[in-house]
Amino acid sequence: MPDNFRLTPAPGVKRAALLMPAVALTVVLGGCASSATKGEPHPEDPWEGFNRKVFVFNDVLDRYALRPVAKGYRTITPEPVEDSVGNFFSNLGEIRTVLNSLLQGKGENASRATSRLLINTTAGIGGLFDVATKMDIRQEKEDFGQTLATWGWTDSRYLVLPFLGPSTLRDATGLPADIATYPVTYVDDDKTRIALGALNLIDKRAGLLDQEDLIQGDRYRFMRDAYLQNRAFKISDGELGDDPFAADDFDFDDADFDDANVDDADSGDDNAAD
Repeated sequence: MPDNFRLTPAPGVKRAALLMPAVALTVVLGGCASSATKGEPHPEDPWEGFNRKVFVFNDVLDRYALRPVAKGYRTITPEPVEDSVGNFFSNLGEIRTVLNSLLQGKGENASRATSRLLINTTAGIGGLFDVATKMDIRQEKEDFGQTLATWGWTDSRYLVLPFLGPSTLRDATGLPADIATYPVTYVDDDKTRIALGALNLIDKRAGLLDQEDLIQGDRYRFMRDAYLQNRAFKISDGELGDDPFAADDFDFDDADFDDANVDDADSGDDNAAD
């Protein structure tokens, strides 16, 4: 095969490759112990000194409170029950996705999220079972941070929030709207509302226990970079930019596929091996 020829993965493969499990750690974890290595400052993290302090604070809470509870929850909860709990809270989030999809002009995704909400709420018994995914109606979450990015706030400073973990100034600005569009917020009974919020947090944390070992090196920077890359991926809807090999004006030289040249190259490799 010619030296300047390469195979380019299909868009779906690229999308799957980017959604690595390590990125999921940024959803809940505010930190694990950090080695605070010095180096070139990250252009999107000018407040790194402050962020590291909050990171350590969150780590203490996670290490001595949230993580032990999540491990206990994982131990006593059957996997089907744990899956149903996650499905229930994920289904409630479809309302937020519908609203933000409309605000971003994504009518198709708004329709898809509406279908998921109706199907999983009815056939899925209140969202306990993800029937919509089995019907190949895939979930693509949207939030107000993504909406603000679509409206023009594309670049934003990285920010670690106390208790909540990785974020950006843009995403933190959209957080009140995210809370306002989450149904649990409107549960009248305080004890029930707090219990549901705690269960949601513990269930998410339990789902990340198996992925902690994926973090390597400077943990603060690993999680920061993972969060920023994941957000950029979601905001762009998985678009990775132009692919020169997919462009219409990209031409291969006929000589690149000349059998004689290929044979000569193979012969040269054989001689080198001898």
